[in-house]
Amino acid sequence: MPTPRPSTFSIVARDPDQNAVGVAVQSKFVSVGSVVPFASADAGAIATQSFANVAYGPDGLDLLREGHSASEVVERLTEADEDAPDRQAGVVGQDGSVAAFTGEDCFAYAGDIQGDSYTVQGNILENPDTLEAMAETYETTEGGLPEKLIAALQAGNEAGGDKRGEQSAALYVVKPDGGYDGGNDRWIDVRVDDHEHPIDELERVFRLYDVTLLEREPPAETRNLDGETAEAVAAALGAAGFDGATPDGSFDETDREALEAFRGANNFENHSHDVIEDALAHGWNDAEGKDETRLVNAVWHGLSRLDRA
Repeated sequence: MPTPRPSTFSIVARDPDQNAVGVAVQSKFVSVGSVVPFASADAGAIATQSFANVAYGPDGLDLLREGHSASEVVERLTEADEDAPDRQAGVVGQDGSVAAFTGEDCFAYAGDIQGDSYTVQGNILENPDTLEAMAETYETTEGGLPEKLIAALQAGNEAGGDKRGEQSAALYVVKPDGGYDGGNDRWIDVRVDDHEHPIDELERVFRLYDVTLLEREPPAETRNLDGETAEAVAAALGAAGFDGATPDGSFDETDREALEAFRGANNFENHSHDVIEDALAHGWNDAEGKDETRLVNAVWHGLSRLDRA
């Protein structure tokens, strides 16, 4: 029985401002997030794919910790692997070094591109444009590392992507003390294991993850809901089952009690009630969906103008 090949396109990158490193990946392969991405805040990040040798992940991170550059890591891993011609890997170290490897037996189209603190790689791609679009988009997208990584995936997919189609995607980013309650380095860990449009779903789930688990610098001043926006938010709260909200153009105490119930039900404790109301005031007009979906999306849009802590 042939070994499944996680043919895919991925990006590995480092954000020196956040001291974060991570991997974003998409494939016509179930649960690609369980195979391709590896990262550690004290070492760097690695993507291993195309008849993936998952030992490249932990072994490569150990080599980075020992002080080897990304190119030295790639050389050591592939020299010790008799099946290296079938492999593909991308490595970014916390020291800023970058390297990739595309074995000569990887199925076409296969290749890789490196830039400042990032590498993109893929195999069984529709065309070379996939990697070129990923690199250009990563370099030109505004925002933090997770937004840039997802944007690169979207661009690669739109330019051609995996020749066989779409199935799963993952986003894995680490930074020191970045995990839940500062208990580990797992800053962002979002996966879509089987979906018709996995990158779109990854982006949707990431936004929910972002609002729930990631911290933002609080605004210097907060805005209260009023007017048409207050009326629309109150109507959405009522439609979503949060009793007490009245769409009458004001946003009084009963409306705020409903908003507080919404905040608690969605585990948005990282952000105070006033910050959530402020986010809705700023983000409502940019949000999509209806009722609770739009409420969550509006909070994300409103918070996105604030720097991550």
